[in-house]
Amino acid sequence: MSKSAELTALIRDRAGAEALAYGLILGSGLGHLAEQVDGVAIDYADLPGFPHAGVSGHNPKLVVGQLGGTRVAVFGGRSHYYESGRADAMRLPLEVLAELGAEAVLATNAAGSLRADMPTGSLMLLSDHINFSGLNPLIGEPTDRRFVPMGDAHDPAIRSALREAARAEDVDLHEGVYAWYSGPSFETPAEIRAIRTLGADAVGMSTVPEVILARFLGLKAAAISTITNMAAGLSDEAISHEHTKAMAPLGAAKLEKVLTRFLN
Repeated sequence: MSKSAELTALIRDRAGAEALAYGLILGSGLGHLAEQVDGVAIDYADLPGFPHAGVSGHNPKLVVGQLGGTRVAVFGGRSHYYESGRADAMRLPLEVLAELGAEAVLATNAAGSLRADMPTGSLMLLSDHINFSGLNPLIGEPTDRRFVPMGDAHDPAIRSALREAARAEDVDLHEGVYAWYSGPSFETPAEIRAIRTLGADAVGMSTVPEVILARFLGLKAAAISTITNMAAGLSDEAISHEHTKAMAPLGAAKLEKVLTRFLN
């Protein structure tokens, strides 16, 4: 039995065998949403091979249950490339998600804004992404499945439904292109100018690997950024991880409303 099959059986034994609809991956400072799930929480430590989620502001638990009337699996933390040097660090959790019957993954993240009209506390629905890091979680995959088309990587139907949910909740949901920067250091002002020139609207250190992996595994994908700061050179903010965690709650309440409405 494969490692993903073993973990799938373990999770079903603990949380029930009913198929999931969505997986939610929560970003820095956004773990409160997991507390709204009516279900079973499993520590990553009890799921061999799951990331240790060693970044403060993440809650390393998998919560399986009902949210907004929909059966979901909520990942309270993710592993980032900068923790291990592995772009595919989230492959096993997403393989398990697919085997649990999920149709799609919704990723959230904390991001820096490159637009004056999208200040701290805003939400941005990803219309597309730029792999500014040049890394890829499918490097080393031996089969031709590695050649994944990414034309509609961010699913148009899910994005439309998220926009409708935001309108219903009277939440201003911006839309734009997210650039993945490997981290863990923040970007320089020159790098931000380069990313803006390439067409990015926000920048962060996650999400793109998960979207690539999701498409590879046959899952639909969509993502929303919570804007926690203006990117380097665009304001006088002192950018830090502590600042990110402190600012994340400004958008988290709006994000929770949008996602709960969407899942209803």
